[in-house]
Amino acid sequence: MKYYIGIDLGGTNIAAGVIDSEYNLIAKEVIATNAAADPLTTQKRMCELAKKTAKSAGIPFEQISSIGVGVPGTANQKTGIVEFACNVGFINEPVVKNMSALLKKPVFIENDANAAALAEFVCTSDKKCKNLVLVTLGTGVGGGVVIDGKLFRGSNFAGAELGHIVIKKDGRECGCKRKGCFETYASATGLVNTTKEFMIKDQSSKLWEISGGLDGVDGKTAFDAMRLNDKTATAVVNQYIDDLSCGITNIVNIFQPDILCIGGGISAEGETLLKPLREKVALEQYARYSDKKTFIKKASLSNDAGIIGAALSGLY
Repeated sequence: MKYYIGIDLGGTNIAAGVIDSEYNLIAKEVIATNAAADPLTTQKRMCELAKKTAKSAGIPFEQISSIGVGVPGTANQKTGIVEFACNVGFINEPVVKNMSALLKKPVFIENDANAAALAEFVCTSDKKCKNLVLVTLGTGVGGGVVIDGKLFRGSNFAGAELGHIVIKKDGRECGCKRKGCFETYASATGLVNTTKEFMIKDQSSKLWEISGGLDGVDGKTAFDAMRLNDKTATAVVNQYIDDLSCGITNIVNIFQPDILCIGGGISAEGETLLKPLREKVALEQYARYSDKKTFIKKASLSNDAGIIGAALSGLY
C-alpha cells in the first residue's frame, strides 16, 4: 500500500490529509492560514502540518510517497512555481523547490479547485461522466474543469478561474483587481458583504440578533435568519442565489458538462441552495430545450475533495 499527503491551502484554513492508494482518507489535520504571514512562513507551516498529519495517521513519514499542494491560484506544474494566488499573497513563489527541500520528498502543486474537481471525477462520478465542472464557494470562488476525462488547465495553467468571470460590470472590486467578479458576490465573503449591506438598511432584522453585529456575520447568518422567516434575510438569500445562478448559467453555457458540482462551505445548505439554483439555471441556460442537460449537485467529497485531489495531483 502506498500513501500520499494532500494539502489544501485556503484563504482561511490549511487542511492536510493522508490517503492510501485506494483513495481512502486516513487522517486529517487543519490549522488557520494566517494569510498575513509571508509566503515562505506559510510554506514552512504546510511542511510541519504534513508531518503532523502523517503522525496522526500512524504512518512513518518515510513511507509517504509524495506530497501534493492545492493552491488558490495559478500553479505551474512545469516550473513548480505558484505564479499568482491573491488570497494568500503568493506571487511567483517556488513552492515545489522550497517544500521539497524541507520535506525531502517529491512535491507537486495544483490549483485547489482543479484538485477538488479531479477528486470528484476520480472518486465519485459515474463512468458515463466524461465532462465535469466543480465550483467551490469558499473564501473565494474556485473552479475546476474536467473535459473528456482530463483536467483542463489552459496553456498557461491559469485555466478555469471561474471565480473571475464578471457578472456585474463595475461591481465590487476583486482581489484580482477586476470589478464585479463572480467571486465577489458568490463566495462566502461575497455573501457576508451582501448580508451586511442589507443589515445596514434594516436595523430591525433578525440578522442583527443572530450575528450579534456586523463583525459576527458569516456565510450561515442569512440562511439561519431566513429559516426564522426574516424578510430581510430572505431577500439576502434570494439576491445571493440570483448572483450565483448568473455565474453558474454562464459556466453551463460555456462547458455544457454532464455534471456540475457545488462545493465549499456554503454547499452545506444542500437543497435549500440547490433547488432554487437549479430552477433559475433551467430557465436561463441556452440548452433549455435539449434532452441532455447539465445535472447540478452538491460535491460528494465535501471539504475533503481539495485534500484528496491534491494528493492525487502527482499521479495524474
